Amino acid sequence: MNEKQQTIKQAVSVSGVGLHTGVQATMTFVPAPANHGYKFQRVDLPGQPIVDADVDNVVDLSRGTTIEQNGARINTVEHTLAALVGLQIDNVLIQLDGPEPPIMDGSSIHFVKALQEAGTEQQNAYRNYFEVPEYVHYKNADKDIEMAALPLSDYRLTVMVDYNSRVINSQHASLNDISLFKEEIAMCRTFCFLHELEMLHQQNLIKGGDLTNAIVIVDRDVKEGELDYLSDLLKKPKVSVNESRGILNNVDLHFPNEMARHKLLDLIGDLALVGRPIKAQILAARPGHAANVALAKKIKKLIKSGKGDIPQYTPEKPPILDINQISQLLAHRYPFQMIDKIIALDENSVVGIKNVTMNEQFFLGHFPGNPVMPGVLQLEAMAQTGGILVLSSVPDPENYWPYLIGIENCRFRRNVVPGDTVIFKCMFTTPMKRGIVKMSGRGYVNGQLVCEADMIASLVKKK
Repeated sequence: MNEKQQTIKQAVSVSGVGLHTGVQATMTFVPAPANHGYKFQRVDLPGQPIVDADVDNVVDLSRGTTIEQNGARINTVEHTLAALVGLQIDNVLIQLDGPEPPIMDGSSIHFVKALQEAGTEQQNAYRNYFEVPEYVHYKNADKDIEMAALPLSDYRLTVMVDYNSRVINSQHASLNDISLFKEEIAMCRTFCFLHELEMLHQQNLIKGGDLTNAIVIVDRDVKEGELDYLSDLLKKPKVSVNESRGILNNVDLHFPNEMARHKLLDLIGDLALVGRPIKAQILAARPGHAANVALAKKIKKLIKSGKGDIPQYTPEKPPILDINQISQLLAHRYPFQMIDKIIALDENSVVGIKNVTMNEQFFLGHFPGNPVMPGVLQLEAMAQTGGILVLSSVPDPENYWPYLIGIENCRFRRNVVPGDTVIFKCMFTTPMKRGIVKMSGRGYVNGQLVCEADMIASLVKKK
């Protein structure tokens, strides 16, 4: 899996009809800066509102995943997001001039090809992986659905489907290397059963569906004259079925287990709504969009709790900001410049490194013979880390002073001594308003929490 974030080199578009809305639309993938993530934009609506690809924005799960924000709705996002995850592209603005991405052939392959045509570009920011720290479980006993996310320093998915059908037996599909998404998963198409077609039409769904963008599985005997009715329903001059194959118009499958592979594709797309690349083993029995989103919400809740989200430091990796770049942002100087490196920085969080050595000036008088870093200086180092985050939120940081104006819920959990490397992580807990912002901060040594505090900071313009 990639270490650095990626975007695309140039904008690229695809056009077609939406599966459920039946509306013709053009979707344009646009390069985006580091830490932007996936965002949709309805360019056909007044103000061109933006919708974050976030599980908290899911509003409908009727045969697809629909998100809504700022008065704009995007239907059936999963195939688009799966293509981006499968290519390990992190930052893209997805512009749409309609309510739904084109269904194309019912898979992600046309999106994958368009994105590869645009080319990828590595960015100067590390991917902000979330490594699932513990067993996460979802179960719907009524529908016999069960899903789990297990700790793993990689991203692997396994799906099992079983529809109790004479056409589709129990099927399994696995993806053990995300780089194989294009070859093994991307071309696998959406599907439905013949008995569902009329019901879906009555529910005002699949307005853009036909036999070019979905596999229709014939799971019952077709009565005389019914094929003519299906021809009208699917806008086809003629439909037929070979009883031995059980697929309308005898469409050739890309894989014997294409249905299970498409369910895996949907799962990848839905889990993208967690908002961060995941490291985990995902196991899913009979998944669907509702279950996928339920698991995504459980994972995001775990992220918000901070549990398992302890930042990792690899010394050989180049920092986002080195000591000289930090000095250009912060006015602090020796002996009060407390942060040595910034190793992660996005619009909501920052991670800084403090290497504690015996040469620190304060060790001369603070507990001589028992060197312990003063708690107030741990807090100062945390505040300076947060200061980098606050300054990065404005386009002209050189024109502002970041001041710490409030501290709440401060705790020191264990001593920090010479030889320790303290990893500080600060996160915004409220949006900035009139130059005031709240942050939570934590410091870790060897994966153990050593200090924490809630801080209030103020940005004041230099005179």
